[in-house]
Amino acid sequence: MIAFLAPNLRTRLQKIDSKDLEEIRLRLFRPLMIKNRQGYFYVSHGGEPCRQEHAYFVSQDDLERTLQIITKNSWYAWEQEIQGGYLTLPGGHRVGICGQAVFEAGSLKTIKYISSLNFRNAKAVVGAANSIINRVYSDTRKSLLSSLIVSPPGCGKTTLLRDLTRQLANKGFQVVVVDERSEIAASFKGVPQLDVGLQTDVLDGYNKEIGIHHAIRGLAPEIVVTDEIGHGQDAEILAELARSGVKVMATCHGDSWEQLKTRRWAKDSLYVFELVIILSRRLGPGTIESVLRIDGRA
Repeated sequence: MIAFLAPNLRTRLQKIDSKDLEEIRLRLFRPLMIKNRQGYFYVSHGGEPCRQEHAYFVSQDDLERTLQIITKNSWYAWEQEIQGGYLTLPGGHRVGICGQAVFEAGSLKTIKYISSLNFRNAKAVVGAANSIINRVYSDTRKSLLSSLIVSPPGCGKTTLLRDLTRQLANKGFQVVVVDERSEIAASFKGVPQLDVGLQTDVLDGYNKEIGIHHAIRGLAPEIVVTDEIGHGQDAEILAELARSGVKVMATCHGDSWEQLKTRRWAKDSLYVFELVIILSRRLGPGTIESVLRIDGRA
């Protein structure tokens, strides 16, 4: 990600260990900020962690030069991605964009007057699903359970889902990922940048409704994988998968199974799933708090 920053910023971040880097936040006229596994910290002129008053402040030139590098001086060529609020870099890294929205005929056309950029590192954790794969799929019984991964933001839901996808695809299942936000496979120009398995097809940027229709009608999946369910229309989409006999692997926001059951959308959707995996950050991202059968059996 550092290679796509303005030269002035690259110089200040050359001491940062890129292997441990999770985010780079550029906010106009505000401190340069980094996130790693230990959390957020400000960066000084010399590239060291520091207090706010000693931090390097991001300039207009820093933002403009960074955008020129990312877009190769062709903002309009990226308008479709910009409408989604982000740009995707080689390697699948994502750059979230903040600025002033420009609407046309009631729809977002582009974003101007960019005021902040958030670089997020796309990194697969191979083996993240090792501790739960045998609960999801039993080789001896040849049983596969539709599974829902639940956690608050930032607890590793997508990381776990990605590795679960990889392992199931490599066990011989035909898998389709409906990657609405391009976060599971981190595709760049349609090509997955992260390992999602040998027998996985990725519908990148598709909304769930269209993507699942295309998957069922044309790709003959045994498993459909999707991220961030939790809206009213998801019930009908998941019901179509259930009627088709397709297993589902998905994620949603929540703190617990008990909390999840109280949500309006859940009443018409949760019957699709057979297994619920609850995550937290208690021992770091990806801490598995519990693995429950929907019928209540641990």
